[in-house]
Amino acid sequence: MNAAPADQLRLLDLADLDERLRQADHVRRNPPQAARVKELLESRPALSHELGQRQSAVDDLRAEQDRIESDVKVVQARRDRDTALLQTVSSPKDAAGLEHELASLSRRQRELEDGQLEVMERLEDAERAVVEQEALLGETNAEGSRLSAEAKQLVAETTVRFDELTRDRAAVASSVGADLIAQYDRSAARSGIGAALLRARTCSGCHMVLSGTDLGDLRQARPDDVVTCPECGCILVRDGESGL
Repeated sequence: MNAAPADQLRLLDLADLDERLRQADHVRRNPPQAARVKELLESRPALSHELGQRQSAVDDLRAEQDRIESDVKVVQARRDRDTALLQTVSSPKDAAGLEHELASLSRRQRELEDGQLEVMERLEDAERAVVEQEALLGETNAEGSRLSAEAKQLVAETTVRFDELTRDRAAVASSVGADLIAQYDRSAARSGIGAALLRARTCSGCHMVLSGTDLGDLRQARPDDVVTCPECGCILVRDGESGL
């Protein structure tokens, strides 16, 4: 196949545009924030579950605290009643019974109050754990929202750039012969590289140094001959730096 050297040189512009199109398409389909956003989304159920567990622990401790406070009030009321009765009884036996009950109530009240202090400390720790988990969940949601917004913005900008590159590619392709473009497209579909510059006897597409035999064949080719890389099959564009 033959094509004007100028048309072959335009294939390098086309190859550059195609590479930029591939990069833009990859970014708009897979923005760099996507992996982290997915990770954050996957972590949210576990974080929410943990928050629920910690909140449940707080609720249980508050219920226990309320129960102890109620028991303390009951014991205190009985102590007040027995203390008042002790002032009025005249029987030594009754007085001894009231004093024994008051001593038992005092011990019970101390036990309850000690338990109340312990529950209060545990409740403070549990409430602090809830606050910490809420903060962690809030940070996760905030990071996810921020990254999602950044990804959407990046996708929008990249889509605009992709459309611009697509128009530029169409313009370059329309300036090159249809047969040459067809061969370029076949090469690109086969190896991912449509055309590359031969520089210093090295294919810029696959970065392979051509053998002496291959270089000898290229030296025999005319400027308008369309030649290909024996290694990757892309169209080799020759210029003054090719080393032929």
